[in-house]
Amino acid sequence: LNAPAPTTGWAPTGTTLITGGTGAIGAQVARWLAGRGAEHLVLTSRRGPDAPGAGDLRTELEQLGARVTIVACDVADRDAVRGLLDGIDDLTAVFHLAGTRDSGLLTGLTGARLAAVAAGRATGARHLHELTRDHDLTAFVLFSALAGTLGSTGQGAYAATNAYLDALADRRTAAGLPATSIAWSGWAQSEATDGPATTPLPTPAALTALGQVLDHADTRIVLADIAWDRFTEQHPAGPPRLVSDLPAVRAAVAAGTGDPSSAPWLRRLDGLDPAERDAVLLDLVRAQAASVLGHPDSTAVEPDRAFKELGFDSLTAVQLRNQISVATGVKLPATLAFDHPNARALTAHLVGRIVGDSAAELPLLAEVDRLAGLIAGRTLDKGARSQLTARLQTLLADLHGTTEHSGDTVTEKLQSASADEIFDFIDTQLSVS
Repeated sequence: LNAPAPTTGWAPTGTTLITGGTGAIGAQVARWLAGRGAEHLVLTSRRGPDAPGAGDLRTELEQLGARVTIVACDVADRDAVRGLLDGIDDLTAVFHLAGTRDSGLLTGLTGARLAAVAAGRATGARHLHELTRDHDLTAFVLFSALAGTLGSTGQGAYAATNAYLDALADRRTAAGLPATSIAWSGWAQSEATDGPATTPLPTPAALTALGQVLDHADTRIVLADIAWDRFTEQHPAGPPRLVSDLPAVRAAVAAGTGDPSSAPWLRRLDGLDPAERDAVLLDLVRAQAASVLGHPDSTAVEPDRAFKELGFDSLTAVQLRNQISVATGVKLPATLAFDHPNARALTAHLVGRIVGDSAAELPLLAEVDRLAGLIAGRTLDKGARSQLTARLQTLLADLHGTTEHSGDTVTEKLQSASADEIFDFIDTQLSVS
């Protein structure tokens, strides 16, 4: 990373607390801090010294010159956090990594699930914020996530929790307290993913960036490796305003990626015979499926191979539905990819939704167009126009409510009507004189 000269040069002194310190990323941060001269590291997690690998981590950190304390502490428990902090006389820095995520759609999100996600991350952050006010801290670092900044499919609770961390950092800064909230994308050490548009951050690069953020005393920053062409593909209606002015995003949109006007799928169907039409829609489905799964092109999505075999789950299935809905303008169910389990079956469904029974409806629509032309060609006084409007509104209401049992009769009458008969229809049925 290239960055201007730091405004401050931060270094750990005294005791540094790391919540979630025995986890994969927490351990990397602990090693980094020990390498920068940390005197005393306090690592917490729910299992503390009983966490897998905790003993080896202690030995490694001590070999780097740091004194190490590993404690079992649930940061969602205010009394437990108070007891922990009461035992530290020289606390100078807090790194808050504790937390969990719960993948799921908003429709399945319960209060209990939201509370579970918020407990360690948001509630724990609040406890640390309130209980360290009297400590002379030089750093209060919150490990937020990209989901809280740009959103992430199926991560509503997790996104909201991380947005809270960002807001807390702003609040601390406004109060004159040290605060840094970093919205990370996934690290190489973490199993978490932010979707096909992001590449996991290599640990050395992530730690280098962490040091630069602290040296510059940034309050809020996003650190992520994002492929903007893939990102804009995931937002066919247009990228979020927050990033829409970034040069890389503008370039991707200008190249046609993610710009709805560059892929007018429904317009491409005009004048095509059924075979050509089906091929265009199949291309659409395969392209959107490949985008969701992170493939560079649609060749990885075989038309007859099940979506489940390709790697789709409930979250990516919803994302596929969203992208196809935006591209076609057709409202589709969240279960689309499960109801129609491969690209060819989904294409057949789209044909039915987009084309439907238009062949049978065309004569009726043509007669409606003729009727509209005849009405437009007549000179009507104000009273006649009002009556005509009322009758057309009544017919429209009838059409919405009685199409199933009266549509055939109306169709037959309009198909067989002559111009004179249509005039008579206007005069009698629409009460225009």
